[in-house]
Amino acid sequence: MSSNRLERLKSHILPKNKIRAMASPVTTHVLNTANGVPGAKIALSLHRLDPSTETWLLINTGLTNADGRFPGLISQQQFLCGVYKLRFETAQYWESMGETSFYPYTEIVFTVSDADQKYHIPLLLSRFSYSTYRGS
Repeated sequence: MSSNRLERLKSHILPKNKIRAMASPVTTHVLNTANGVPGAKIALSLHRLDPSTETWLLINTGLTNADGRFPGLISQQQFLCGVYKLRFETAQYWESMGETSFYPYTEIVFTVSDADQKYHIPLLLSRFSYSTYRGS
């Protein structure tokens, strides 16, 4: 069953406010710009900086899906203002395709100043470069 079909079914079963509550306030999308494909099966982790100890607290880990996304990164209840870090294990990704990479991992550190907003953090990736921006 396609994900679009599942989303349509979900919208008929759950009220819209329940669907919105289930959506992660932080999303990511990895694109392999070298090959023009989504960055599938990339290990990633999300962390929040504890301001009192200056240590990173692990929130979630997983792999990007076939579309280069990781749904459910953080729940709205866990989401607080502060400094966050998304870490992508890029060397493992490139090695899985028989390639090498200049960057063994990529970390994107960003500040959340309004926990009621959505933060979309795309990663555009090649073996020797990467870029990111705050998407919508």
